[in-house]
Amino acid sequence: MVTFEGLPGAVAVSHLTVYDWPAADGLRGGTPHLHLTCSEGYVVVGGTGSVQTLTATGFRQTPLAPGALIWFTPGTIHRLVNQDGLRVVVLMQNSGLPEAGDAVLTLPPALLAGPDVYGAAVALPPDGTEAEREHAARARRDLAVGGFLALREAAGAGDPEPLAAFHRAAAALVRPRVGEWRARWELGAAVAAAATAAQLDALGRGAGDHLAEARVHERRPVERGRFGMCGRLDVYRV
Repeated sequence: MVTFEGLPGAVAVSHLTVYDWPAADGLRGGTPHLHLTCSEGYVVVGGTGSVQTLTATGFRQTPLAPGALIWFTPGTIHRLVNQDGLRVVVLMQNSGLPEAGDAVLTLPPALLAGPDVYGAAVALPPDGTEAEREHAARARRDLAVGGFLALREAAGAGDPEPLAAFHRAAAALVRPRVGEWRARWELGAAVAAAATAAQLDALGRGAGDHLAEARVHERRPVERGRFGMCGRLDVYRV
């Protein structure tokens, strides 16, 4: 029988402490970006803040406080705003693909011209000091906030073209990686769905042999405090 040993539904989790760096508009928080093939959710576990979102239907700001749950589908530009020690558990589709490449930051159009230009703008120095990596993470955040504010202003003025152009640029940037992403999906969410189908088929026949194959899994963070797009990440490998 098909089995799947990952987290339920092939989601992944990380713990996020949202950046408290002030941006040009006076707000503190993370880097605006979107995902192209993954939904993502936040469970707020500490502090307060909000998430700003921009889609083809417009701009929205949702308050965040402990116990809040919010999720959004691919194409939603999102920006976390930290008012007071905001911490969230992030739920990610497709075995954590949002933190493994499925993200495009809202950089100015000139920096979205191709993978090399974009990659240089968003990369953190792999062998840099803590201070150097923080400086690079903050610089790319500031670039993305500038691009986000321009997109938001255009949308508010009734001009949908800048957002549509960003969508086109984002799709072009990730196109070379689609094969890699498909392989992750085939080994994750597709297997999880197939395992459920096989279990339902077995139960429909009155068979429950798969119940004897039950297992318990436990993980600790494999990395703590990594510089992410929206804050410092505690990362689990599942």
